[in-house]
Amino acid sequence: MPHSLTRDDLAEIAPHFAAITNETLFGAIWQRSELSRRDRSLITVAALIAAGRHQQLPWHLNFAQENGLTHAELTEVITHLAFYCGWPAAVTALGHLHFPEE
Repeated sequence: MPHSLTRDDLAEIAPHFAAITNETLFGAIWQRSELSRRDRSLITVAALIAAGRHQQLPWHLNFAQENGLTHAELTEVITHLAFYCGWPAAVTALGHLHFPEE
């Protein structure tokens, strides 16, 4: 399995793709006021789990926490998705969720 790419990796490998990601996805789309960044993170995490896109999941789980989702909420999302997306998808997603800091 290929490693996850950082933003710097992406910019080096595909500068135009990185620019579109920064300007359009994280610039225009993520900044729209119709949904909060917290809600967008919740949707993104659920979509990544459902689609089996686990390579991007660690970054988005951390980003979701930066956007206000708690560890308990993310655990609950993954538990809920187990019944809609499959047990293996949920177990894999839980493996990417870091334990909360004590």
